[in-house]
Amino acid sequence: MAVEKSYYMTQEGKEKLEKELEYLKTDRRQEVVERIKIARDFGDLSENSEYDAAKDEQAFVEQRITQLEKMIRNAVIIENDDANADTVALGKSVTFVELPNGEEETYTIVGSAEADPFEGKISNDSPMAKSLLGQEVGSEVTVSTPGGDIQVKILKIS
Repeated sequence: MAVEKSYYMTQEGKEKLEKELEYLKTDRRQEVVERIKIARDFGDLSENSEYDAAKDEQAFVEQRITQLEKMIRNAVIIENDDANADTVALGKSVTFVELPNGEEETYTIVGSAEADPFEGKISNDSPMAKSLLGQEVGSEVTVSTPGGDIQVKILKIS
């Protein structure tokens, strides 16, 4: 039996996934079933684009439900203990500046399941997070990016 992947996330992230799963199972699934019923009434299924679209949507919803169930089942909740308050770790926010004279940026390092760069949450699997994990305030770190390596200095960890 294959070992399933662990999904690191905050308690808040897990609750968000559980809420999405509940919505998909109760409301969205039923909406798609209704669309399929209506599309069947349009006649010949072999040339019925509404039916095909509804079936595709049903497959997407069912796939997402399966994915969410797996992520929730294998969730590992990130605990923010203050024992290593000065070290970058999963679940912590890190503020850094790109050297020599970049702007300050702050990101929270989370598991891939709840990563959202537009909300300032980066995956622990990203090159940026991998370079920052385990570092301390004041450390200068080289980060590999698609545009080339950059140097950053860690200013604050919270």
